[in-house]
Amino acid sequence: MDAMNPRSDKGDTKERAADESRDADVLVVGAGPTGLLLAGDLAEAGLSVTLLERRPDTTSNLTRALAVHARTLEQLDARGLADELVAGGHRITRLRLFGRADLDPSQLPSRFPFVLITPQFEVERLLDRRARKAGVVFRYDSEVTGLEQDADGVTVHLRGAGGTAGVRAAYVVGTDGVRSTIREAIGLPFPGKSVIRSVVLADVRLAQEPESPFTVGATDDAFGLLGSFGDGWYRVIGWNRHRQADDDTPADLAEVQEVARLALGKDYGIHDARWISRFHSDERQAPEYRVGRVFLAGDAAHVHSPAGGQGMNTGLQDAANLGWKLAAVIRGHAPAALLDSYQAERHPVGKMVLRSSGAIIRLALVHHAPGRAARAVATQLVNRLRPLSRRAMRNLSGIGIAYPAGPGAHRLAGRRAPDIQLADGSRLYELLRQGRFVLITPAGEPAVAQSPANSGDAPSHAAPAHPDTSHPTPSRADALRPADGRLIHAVWRGDRRTALLVRPDGYVAWATDATAPAERAAALRTALLHWTGSTPDGTTPADATSPRSSAASAADTSATPTATSAGASAVIPAPAHDADRPADR
Repeated sequence: MDAMNPRSDKGDTKERAADESRDADVLVVGAGPTGLLLAGDLAEAGLSVTLLERRPDTTSNLTRALAVHARTLEQLDARGLADELVAGGHRITRLRLFGRADLDPSQLPSRFPFVLITPQFEVERLLDRRARKAGVVFRYDSEVTGLEQDADGVTVHLRGAGGTAGVRAAYVVGTDGVRSTIREAIGLPFPGKSVIRSVVLADVRLAQEPESPFTVGATDDAFGLLGSFGDGWYRVIGWNRHRQADDDTPADLAEVQEVARLALGKDYGIHDARWISRFHSDERQAPEYRVGRVFLAGDAAHVHSPAGGQGMNTGLQDAANLGWKLAAVIRGHAPAALLDSYQAERHPVGKMVLRSSGAIIRLALVHHAPGRAARAVATQLVNRLRPLSRRAMRNLSGIGIAYPAGPGAHRLAGRRAPDIQLADGSRLYELLRQGRFVLITPAGEPAVAQSPANSGDAPSHAAPAHPDTSHPTPSRADALRPADGRLIHAVWRGDRRTALLVRPDGYVAWATDATAPAERAAALRTALLHWTGSTPDGTTPADATSPRSSAASAADTSATPTATSAGASAVIPAPAHDADRPADR
């Protein structure tokens, strides 16, 4: 393992050997938050990554996002970035949707029970720094003009200040926004419609400090929000039913002041705007997030209204889902079929976000009497029914989103793993910073033998030297030795008996409560083979069987997604967004 990079596990791979003409393992197109997180993840996994950006290096990205939700903060925590971001932002423990419905993030089962208000450029700053440190190659002033793909890779054609060029990689990911040239190049439509137009956006100073760093208000004719950057500047976003104009119609300070007065009741002495713009918001989603070796993520794949502040968060979670899968396939640790699960897991999440953000914005904009009555009823239900408001907050924050597992899977399979406290005092999300699977077993159960994957330069989280003999354990000969860099073994703090395998993106891959030692050992063996691709005798994923098949006799012992006969993660059913399953912490 690279001593400077705990996620790195460099070496020859099947994908790399296939085409020596490649300039990079992966090309990421678009240097916004989604592209930066994905590029950093891939580089930390030891891959060569080039990040292409149309803008010159001297031109800053237009940023609109202000809210970072709890699940995104957990993903950033798994990369060692969350605490720094939180320290510079404002924590909001009461979220009011357009001045009507109150949601309470303080009840979220997370280390981050709040909404963090911080500008998108702060998120980008941390992700940019991480990507550069990991070795990502940045190429600015590089406009994609087309691409071709074949069985071995993708060639992307570029135009820039130095002329035209071609760049080749094993895979390409388009994170280049709503007007994605990658999406266009692979021929994918972007069906949908505009949901709201003439939204005014401005960064301003205020003569009067607001009561809260994040203020939201709405009337029948306007809505607006005011968010603090923490440095004396504020972001204003507003919409006025009676001031509708095209995007290219200039907005001025007087219009910003007017919409603030209408929506918030006063303009707080808005002055000294450093920039003002006008935009419209669409609801659109690509029907596929993958065509061959080319993927879409973030706004290139889905775009929706700003209601609920879910846009940047959804894109970052796309990246977290895709990164480890690409790394596993390129390194030869998993079959290419694993990549199919990106579409199966993330496309339904994008659809859900479109629906929820659309419902919020439509309720806010409704003008006729029946619609206002329906809005009043919906608001009262959310405000008065605590289970409903908790479910809404969990889904809005991303905490309640789960991916599906196969029939008969353990109830935890596919769910977000909470930040579990471990026997040695560490936390699960600290271990996930190494970009590996984490196996958590009860104390006294040395289910994974000491091997290079769990020794040497990797922190030891093995079972105690004196196991609890009241719980029989598999012999050393039966214990698995996953390949270097793919697995960390940790131990529960306390007496919980569940064995839990957590994916690098913080979701449960497999779990069992089986008590019979032979059944438990067999289920764990096949689960590790399926997900990490290694056994003591050198069996590879191509030789593996589904974890379900080897543990079918044990109730509730198999919990992987529907698998192919080769042990690959196959196309998965639509995800469950069940925020009310049994508590997971």
